[in-house]
Amino acid sequence: MRQFTNSEALSGIVHEALGAGVHVVEVDRLRGGSKKGVYRVHVDGSRAASVIVYSWAGGENFWPAAEGIDATHPFAPASGLAPFLAAQRRLDGLGVRVPGVLLADDRRRHYPADVAVVEDVAGGTLETLLKTDPARASNALSELAAMLDVMDQQHSQHYGRVDVLERGNRASGDSCEQLVLERAIEDLAEAAERDPRIGSAAAPLQDRLQELATRVSPRRQHGLIHGELGPDHVLVDASGHPVLIDIEGLMFFDVEWEHVFLQLRFSDQYPALSRPGLDPARLDLYMLAMRLSLVAGPLRLLDGDFPQRTLMQGIAEHNAKEALALLVQ
Repeated sequence: MRQFTNSEALSGIVHEALGAGVHVVEVDRLRGGSKKGVYRVHVDGSRAASVIVYSWAGGENFWPAAEGIDATHPFAPASGLAPFLAAQRRLDGLGVRVPGVLLADDRRRHYPADVAVVEDVAGGTLETLLKTDPARASNALSELAAMLDVMDQQHSQHYGRVDVLERGNRASGDSCEQLVLERAIEDLAEAAERDPRIGSAAAPLQDRLQELATRVSPRRQHGLIHGELGPDHVLVDASGHPVLIDIEGLMFFDVEWEHVFLQLRFSDQYPALSRPGLDPARLDLYMLAMRLSLVAGPLRLLDGDFPQRTLMQGIAEHNAKEALALLVQ
């Protein structure tokens, strides 16, 4: 059984961030994370009643280990203190609201893993607000759309994660559409082994992917995208402003990749976030690729001991049906 951290283990890093006079009162491990631990640490002796601690300890990562991964690949697992800090700096510099960093430590003097102590945005997620307070959520959606516009206007001739490009490295591959196609074919093969419905339709699904890819024209400019922006990755602060979290995957890429995910996760609210000028050919290819990714990924996660098993199984089931439905369009 996995052993997670506790108040005693976190006290040193919290003291360094907030001062020796601060006392840790209680620690809650927040649900949902699959690559890092997210802890709300309640304290006294500080102006803030609580902070959030991100821990990138190996035991916090529920994904099965994979060998031979190219760390510069845009779809390589985006996890760690370095990509988090690079993304936080870039977004904060653009005026896109993200949690403030109180302390970042990769020297492991007070904690046996890379760790960050950040502002606790305690207003809950946009996902919850859409259900409980639609009017307030509508204002947050409008601000989120403005944030996305700012990000879309950041352009690069090179694609890749922000931290990779900041180091002067080049992401692998020939183009965004080629990377998406290659990943989709891999996801299809993996899903076909695990889901009989996908397995029986593997050949026509691959033909469809190849057909859609031939319709995509070359592009030399890429926008800044979050990479996995659902309403659960947007917090709403006490003043009603949206705050982006889980930002480690921030990268320059085709903005259509972001908007396909936004369509899936925001559903009826997506029109508030849509933008003109998206490439229909890319949207078609990326939608099928995203559906296949959301079959293979959750099923891969279930190979391990990820606790929210019903949720992951439901995601895989839903997206398998949607992927098959795209064959008849």
